[in-house]
Amino acid sequence: MTLRTVFQVSVCGLVLACNTGPRAEGGAAEKHVGNLRDSPASATTPFNAKVIEEFRANAGKPGGAFANSQLLLLHTTGAKSRQPRLTPLVYLAEGDRLVVIASNGGAAKHPAWYHNLVANPKVGVEVGIEQFYAQATVAEEPERTTLYAKMAAKSPTFAAYQQKAGPRVIPVIILTRTP
Repeated sequence: MTLRTVFQVSVCGLVLACNTGPRAEGGAAEKHVGNLRDSPASATTPFNAKVIEEFRANAGKPGGAFANSQLLLLHTTGAKSRQPRLTPLVYLAEGDRLVVIASNGGAAKHPAWYHNLVANPKVGVEVGIEQFYAQATVAEEPERTTLYAKMAAKSPTFAAYQQKAGPRVIPVIILTRTP
């Protein structure tokens, strides 16, 4: 996968957005490169560039507003475009699995990265200094509710997102390492 990063994430009420790098040629998905960290890391705003730079420069430990958050970088393939995408997300470790929430800041619709991983569930993940491939699975009830409650207990912002989302049930995604 020639990495071109496009992301939007809402963490603690802040929305980040980034669009970087060249598009993959031919519009078809390519395989992930050997080192996910070698992807381009420029951003459309200085704030977003700083988050990515801090994540990668400090073993996945960003500073500022995100200093107390566990962030990962999720590499997906666009559902329609087939272009590589990169999304920083707050995560919850649940045994040997990682859990992310498709809250979209409590918006009425799911974030684009959610549609990407539903269409293409093999993803790349950067956590701290680790990088690996994972299988993304949408949690079903009652596990979805249990995991969402754990994330909301860890970060109360997620409880507010569920209220703000109205009737939309916010998906919970489980990332399981693949060989």
